[in-house]
Amino acid sequence: MTSRGATLVVSFGTSFPGTLERNIAAIEREIAAALPDMPVRRAFTSGMILRKLVRRDGVVIDDVPQALDRLYREGYRQVVVQPTHIMNGDEFEKLCAQASAFDSMLSLRIGTPLLTELEDYFALADALMESLEEPGEGEALVLMGHGSGHYANAAYPQLEYVLQDRGWSRAFVGTVEGYPGFEEVLRRLRERPDLHAVHLHPLMVVAGDHATCDMAGPEASSWRARLEAEGYAVRCTLRGLGEYAAVRRLFARHAVEEWNQLKKTQTDWNAEEET
Repeated sequence: MTSRGATLVVSFGTSFPGTLERNIAAIEREIAAALPDMPVRRAFTSGMILRKLVRRDGVVIDDVPQALDRLYREGYRQVVVQPTHIMNGDEFEKLCAQASAFDSMLSLRIGTPLLTELEDYFALADALMESLEEPGEGEALVLMGHGSGHYANAAYPQLEYVLQDRGWSRAFVGTVEGYPGFEEVLRRLRERPDLHAVHLHPLMVVAGDHATCDMAGPEASSWRARLEAEGYAVRCTLRGLGEYAAVRRLFARHAVEEWNQLKKTQTDWNAEEET
């Protein structure tokens, strides 16, 4: 078996070139720098975004099966698939299911999402505290995640607990499509009469439609408008997590760890064959 290896970085995707460059491409560059002898390829899991890119811009990006098939045809036999997902939810399970079809063709390992092991929560909390402005006196930091009905959604309240336990007692985490949602965040804010201002920031790799519309939009249903209606002074930061070097390093660390495990497995196999 050839020892040629490559890293496939898999993201949900985005249809905005600027957001792609500042977030997803930035993570890919971070991983490439951490693995300088390893080519890095890209794949998206969102069929909707892939179709939009082709229809609107004529841009073709592989999905996971296409990317793995392309790597195989190009002679790569060792592949680490590193997701840029926040949690081990539906999109990550979809990725794993699609990649499993290549188990007999490739020596394959799938890296973990940003929040997987307990240590990941500490690492992300520290990265956020390094990257974001600490909430000022009387101000809360509210991080808005995507959320889902998947059991991995528990990652969001756990991250909030870790942030507060590490000293940011005025940091809260809510989600658009999961629990805790806006109402739960608002209730916790109301329990703190010392808070009169809110800094909204997306807890997403890419600051896309949810951040632009659901979080910071002018509509009465946006988190910004609803908080202002409650009397809070609100400011919004429209930056994805991929724009922060400390967060990008965490994804790169996950990829390096998987490559170390893959190389160890290969060494163990070779040793067994020689005995």
